[in-house]
Amino acid sequence: MAALEISPTKIGYVIVKARECAAKVAAWDDGATSDHDADSILESFSDDATREQLKAFIRDMNEDEQAGLVALAWIGRGSFGPEELDEALDTARSEHVNRTEEYLLGMPMLADYLEEGLERLGYSIEDAEDDSL
Repeated sequence: MAALEISPTKIGYVIVKARECAAKVAAWDDGATSDHDADSILESFSDDATREQLKAFIRDMNEDEQAGLVALAWIGRGSFGPEELDEALDTARSEHVNRTEEYLLGMPMLADYLEEGLERLGYSIEDAEDDSL
């Protein structure tokens, strides 16, 4: 059985940041300005620093780490079983797109899928989140 070629620490970071992004709601008025007031902290703007930070983090991963993250999300959502990790990794590599970060952030329950995937593969979710960057 193949192993994930991404550290639990990196996965934990993605989970934490994905949860922060998911907690936000659509902005009342996205005027494409970065001068948002303190009351709008939970609104999602087009210049959302948290989302951009997460996208850059995923984009900066090597191809094996990106494939591991995608495979983990697929295992978490039930597209593959934990015993099919090799197949999930092969599929993630063969279907790799240039914008892995966009694909992953397009999953509404990304953090949940990653947590479930970790759990199904026998990794400690708490350790991954506690050690996040």
